[in-house]
Amino acid sequence: MTNVLAINGSPRKDGNTAVLIRTVLKELEKVGIKTETIQLGGKKIYGCTACMKCFGNRDKKCIIDDDLVNTCIEKMSNADGIIFGSPVYFLDVTSEMKALIDRAGFVSFANGLLFKNKIGNATVAVRRAGASRTADTMLHFFLANEMIVAGLPVIGMGRDIGDVGMDEEGMGRAKNLGETMALLLTHLDRYPLPVQKPAKADERMTKKKK
Repeated sequence: MTNVLAINGSPRKDGNTAVLIRTVLKELEKVGIKTETIQLGGKKIYGCTACMKCFGNRDKKCIIDDDLVNTCIEKMSNADGIIFGSPVYFLDVTSEMKALIDRAGFVSFANGLLFKNKIGNATVAVRRAGASRTADTMLHFFLANEMIVAGLPVIGMGRDIGDVGMDEEGMGRAKNLGETMALLLTHLDRYPLPVQKPAKADERMTKKKK
């Protein structure tokens, strides 16, 4: 069964970011796509230390194994679509989301692009400034991993919990994103992309400078 994983980087489990994510997922569920949400925000998540152990081990895991990141990586690898969600914190994603991006990105590159050709996009909850930069941070992860980005990211305006529900345009964009992802995923389920050999791991990261 086609499945989509959403990862909520907001420490507010039922805040505006969650509202946007649920709106996207609702459209996917209408066509029978299985969905799951991981609550990343508010959990103790370690930042990447650039130790490069993932390039040595190549086991599709980060060497730091006592938080949620490896669970996220495994579920992302098994998903057909991935949605990242984050509120704007000081003009960018939350620290938990950035840690996931850094560590999952390194593991993906060490293992020949784990998320290549998966469908992805992002949702951003913002009060005023920083939405574009926050969306870009998450979209760059998808693009670097050669994923397929389904249209524009969702940006919802609101400060207090639930305010984003009054942003008619933002909620409409979330609904549209869900519909677009559903269309693409349904099409790819019927007409899969040609099977490709796994890409070679990017060795440039671990080469010693002369």
